[in-house]
Amino acid sequence: MLTAEEWGIVALSLKVGGLAVLATLPLAFVVAWTLARYRFPGRMLVDALVHLPLVLPPVVTGWLLLIAFGPLGPVGGWLERWFGLALMFRWTGAALAAAIMALPLMVRAMRLSIEGIDRRLEGAARTLGAGRWHAFRTISLPLALPGILAALVLGFARSIGEFGATITFVSNIPGETRTLPLAIYSALQVPDGEATVTRLALLSVALSLGALLASEWLVRRSHVGRRAHDD
Repeated sequence: MLTAEEWGIVALSLKVGGLAVLATLPLAFVVAWTLARYRFPGRMLVDALVHLPLVLPPVVTGWLLLIAFGPLGPVGGWLERWFGLALMFRWTGAALAAAIMALPLMVRAMRLSIEGIDRRLEGAARTLGAGRWHAFRTISLPLALPGILAALVLGFARSIGEFGATITFVSNIPGETRTLPLAIYSALQVPDGEATVTRLALLSVALSLGALLASEWLVRRSHVGRRAHDD
């Protein structure tokens, strides 16, 4: 059984992961739609920049966040001066780091779903008098929805597993930024922390496995739904 402190770590991890994916969702969808539907100069560069966190060392990502969103950074200084919002050493900063690391996975899942939509259906709707927004809302969005949900699940799993960028940007503060990976790391540093590591690691495996299974189920459901629609 988890202790009260460990339950607090779990709750913080869920809060950080939830905020990360919800805040990232609109941006991820716009980027995915743009990359899937449009050809423009610099498209490959945009695609590379979006996926950069997948190949960049997470510590480097955290360092870049520190430069940009720290108190003296161009974005962090502006947020603190005008809104009194500080991200460093705060759980909101941990959510920002998690969102940056989850963005590539979310964009990729949504993009694959959008690219799989039969655009002839949208064209048929337009010829029947549907406007662009109506066709998007009634045809494109429902067909892309399983991919969007899969992206949310994958992004959430990536968010609660984020370590390197988080510890670099917001440190490892109990009750504020110490999520599951950071708690496991901290427990590894003490002589009698094996039991804590085991409990938290098993919980992390269960959450990650559940997210992967849910994502796979959503993708399969999307394929089945499209085949049925085509038939």
